[in-house]
Amino acid sequence: MKLGEIYKKAISTGIENDPRGKARVLQVLKKAEKDFAKLEGREKENYDKEKLTNPYADTRILYGDHGREIISLLAGIDMEVGEVLVAQMLALKGRKVDLVLSHHPQGSAFAAFYEVMDMQADIFNKYGVPINVMEGLLGERMNEVRQKIMPSNHQRGVDIAKLFDIPIMCIHTPADNCVATFLQKIFDRERPEILDGIMSILEGIPEYKQAAEQKNGPSILIGSKEKRCGRIMVDMTGGTEGSKNVFEKLSNTDVGTLVVMHMGSEHKKEAEKNHINVVIAGHIASDNLGLNIMLDSVTGKEKLSIIPVSGFRRIERNKRKS
Repeated sequence: MKLGEIYKKAISTGIENDPRGKARVLQVLKKAEKDFAKLEGREKENYDKEKLTNPYADTRILYGDHGREIISLLAGIDMEVGEVLVAQMLALKGRKVDLVLSHHPQGSAFAAFYEVMDMQADIFNKYGVPINVMEGLLGERMNEVRQKIMPSNHQRGVDIAKLFDIPIMCIHTPADNCVATFLQKIFDRERPEILDGIMSILEGIPEYKQAAEQKNGPSILIGSKEKRCGRIMVDMTGGTEGSKNVFEKLSNTDVGTLVVMHMGSEHKKEAEKNHINVVIAGHIASDNLGLNIMLDSVTGKEKLSIIPVSGFRRIERNKRKS
């Protein structure tokens, strides 16, 4: 496959699995076109034109020509300087790596990843939180995240990839969309009554089963096995944790349980105070699931060699017939 083909397929898969719905994503892209048309001078020159076709600021080809042929890729959750060096070492041993693929954003995609947080407004609105309230809560939180990442030396891994002429890209929100939609469909179909039912479903999924075997499996953070679920909301996409004040608003809806990748202590306090059950599916296990679903879609029938590293374990759901 060409590098550009992998990139375009990742974006289209992310859109197809976007919890906001495809229509809303197309509206976002249309707005980007209108915003770009209004710009002049330096602002227009510096505009990231990828936004016109890619609604996910945390997913980018960081280095490499779109026409580059990709046969073998090194894929992992965090692909930084060390992992890029591994790619070069494998090449020296005769195992050429054509692409370093990271789930978590690197380079310019990391510098701008807070931008995808605005999708949380539409997602929570679908579960009953007023859109004006969500947009108000997110504005402050997005600025907080932006300030936190501004001092980061985010180009380190990309610079090393350039030195060795190894293409590098990251697929973040599109993969997170895949896991969020995958799990939400299961819970909507199975409708578990109690939290133990959620745990049983998660532990039956290979990525979470593996994580449990490695002592990092799903767990109930707030609630107990016999607590009733109410409506289940899977909250696993949109960059990072949103505002901790959203739980008060969520308690006024019919959502009784959140299934998340992880949750910080301040967010936990607010969720607990508002009597919302929380099940931690697991960060790296969830990233594994999302990236596996994404790679199944991206590779299709192509015979790409995928070398898993950095916490990633390849599990194919659509095995090719020999």
